[in-house]
Amino acid sequence: MASEEISKVLDARKDPMGWAIADYYKNSVAGRLRVFSSMFDEDDMSVEGLFRTYEEMPEIEQVALEKSSGRILDVGAGSGCHSLALQEMGKEVCAIDISPRSVEVMKLSGVKDARLVNLYNPDFDEKFDTILMLMNGTGIVGTLDNMPCFFQSIDRLLANGGQVLVDSSDLIYLYENEDGSVDIDLNGRYYGEVDFQMQYKNMKGEAFDWLYVDFETLKLYAEENGFAAELVAQGEHYDYLARLKRTER
Repeated sequence: MASEEISKVLDARKDPMGWAIADYYKNSVAGRLRVFSSMFDEDDMSVEGLFRTYEEMPEIEQVALEKSSGRILDVGAGSGCHSLALQEMGKEVCAIDISPRSVEVMKLSGVKDARLVNLYNPDFDEKFDTILMLMNGTGIVGTLDNMPCFFQSIDRLLANGGQVLVDSSDLIYLYENEDGSVDIDLNGRYYGEVDFQMQYKNMKGEAFDWLYVDFETLKLYAEENGFAAELVAQGEHYDYLARLKRTER
């Protein structure tokens, strides 16, 4: 992954999710946010769900917010729902996203520190006690090949003794047969590497890679990059919350 690619932000003219978020914030309703993938049938994403309150969040997200401490970085903050919940708890949070319209909405909705910043931008080098990555937070890694770059970035941003709280899902269930066997091409790409493209009204964004990773694979890559992975909570459908911390050096 080239450095200029990983540190970029979206062009506002190619930011379908951001425009959907802005429409919903302004009108309490939005059009279809269409999601395409070479691996799945076309689907719609719930824009209303991006504005969920703490009470409406899955238990895994609630646990993550409760365990967030110190100075918190909310990565891929979207509408800012997690940052707003953290602020209501009296916690200090900086929300970042690569979507210009989403960042505008966060500022309007009351997120005190919302910035148009890419996690991978080497010029972004402040220190945080908790890095929070929710709504399949491993997605922004893109592919397993990008894991070293991801761990370098969180290492740059974590304060001493800091933690990363990240959620993901194991897509293995998509490949399971009724007898419990699994159909996976072991010589092919990792089964959790997915490509997506979004469209809102007439605006279509660029295609992007998105990573769903099982916990054991995340743990393996963490260990290879100087981190330890701990399973914090498990959801009802192959989803989980993990904590990443630096190992002793």
